[in-house]
Amino acid sequence: MPRTGLCCDRRSRRVFLADTCMGMTGLVLGTLLPRRALAEQAWAPPDGNPHFQPKAKRVIWLFMLGGVSHVESFDPKPALNKYAGKQLTETPLKGVLDSPFTKENLKAFVPGQHGIKLTLYPMQSGYRERGKNGVLISDWFPNIGEMMHEIALIRSTWTTDNDHGAILQFHTGHHIFDGYLPTIGSWVHYGLGTLNENLPEFVVLGQPPGDCCGGVGTHGSGYLGPEHAGVQLEVNPERPLPFVAPACDVYREEQRREFDLLGKLDNLTAIEYPDDSALRARIKSYELAFRMQMAVPETINFKEESEETKRLYGLDHEITRPFGEVCLAARRLSERGVRFVQVYHGGAGNAWDAHHDLKQNHSDLAAKVDKPIGGLLQDLRRRGLLDETIVVWATEFGRTPGAENSNGRDHHPFGFSTWMAGGGIQGGIVHGRTDEIGFHAVENRHYVTDIHATILHQLGLEPRRLDVPGRKRLDIDYGKPIQEILA
Repeated sequence: MPRTGLCCDRRSRRVFLADTCMGMTGLVLGTLLPRRALAEQAWAPPDGNPHFQPKAKRVIWLFMLGGVSHVESFDPKPALNKYAGKQLTETPLKGVLDSPFTKENLKAFVPGQHGIKLTLYPMQSGYRERGKNGVLISDWFPNIGEMMHEIALIRSTWTTDNDHGAILQFHTGHHIFDGYLPTIGSWVHYGLGTLNENLPEFVVLGQPPGDCCGGVGTHGSGYLGPEHAGVQLEVNPERPLPFVAPACDVYREEQRREFDLLGKLDNLTAIEYPDDSALRARIKSYELAFRMQMAVPETINFKEESEETKRLYGLDHEITRPFGEVCLAARRLSERGVRFVQVYHGGAGNAWDAHHDLKQNHSDLAAKVDKPIGGLLQDLRRRGLLDETIVVWATEFGRTPGAENSNGRDHHPFGFSTWMAGGGIQGGIVHGRTDEIGFHAVENRHYVTDIHATILHQLGLEPRRLDVPGRKRLDIDYGKPIQEILA
């Protein structure tokens, strides 16, 4: 027998004996591990191209923190006025408490929140038919209401968290108990290449939620790696980012040489530690930071915008100016190639969390956002950007049909409203339905990941093809595109 064969035989015998020393577990692992290694070798991260022909290029994600009441915004319920002041159990509608959705939809963070002693609370706003298609909308949202012909209104969204961890759940598809996982913005960033080398692919505007509600995890990237997380910008052309400008005594040429040296050192380290995702992210961040020093201030500066455009966003009024500037910045970032612009409203103590005095809370906050959002939709349309830009309006959950503290509403995950516009979404339709008092989503029900799936589908991405080895996902994590609202 040739010597080489003897060596191979001895090696095989040693491997076999090592496996059998581990018992049956060793034999199984000895078989499975090479297969897994081959499978992982065959896997490759996304190449930046869509999986099929996309209908949209970018997303503007408008998220209202605190929980907007669906019945005082996009799903008015006259029955609440009819039965106001009565215990739910005293009305013909008491059957909603026996619905299987009550338990199916709830992974309670606050136990016992939706009890049988629920006193129905009347609507705190008027409502009327809005837009060219005559959809019933609250009087607090007249400007968005007039754009309903561009909007697909989804009145049947549901989630499972009855506390503010639902903010994280809406962005990741997972309950806060499951930890910090990739968000919808990070999946888009991960799956698609950049449209602009000088700006981040995933930008965050507005005040994020506090740590108790997910914090920066609501625009984080989880196991996808830090390079796919959102980059926070301030709408301030003088200092939109802490690192947006070099020190006053540093010349740009000098800084360029510093970045070149850092790049060389990092690349040397990357050879030694090729699997260090934090290192890869740091290298990319240094390179991007240098390019952003010129691009970001120009993007956040509104001097070139006409006075008519500024008025469209409400920049001429003190109440609407702050959020109007954020929405205008979102448009400017989008048209310059940012894939995903995530906009928060309601942070820093101004949440739509109306446990007390819902009328005051919601009317004040709606007055701040309605005109800027309506103006954003109009501006995108007239610039020819809406057809390739998906605009999403969402909130963590709705509010209960019953009263809390006599003049407020509690958290309500069982049924609430979301809407989408542009990017191949069919405008002027209402999809899904809640029951007569807005308690449960009862028709065409959609868990929050269906919103994610619809966005990814319009961007030409198949979620299952974005999977990472070793990260098992459930069917509900992927969601299903809402085909009924696609043009």
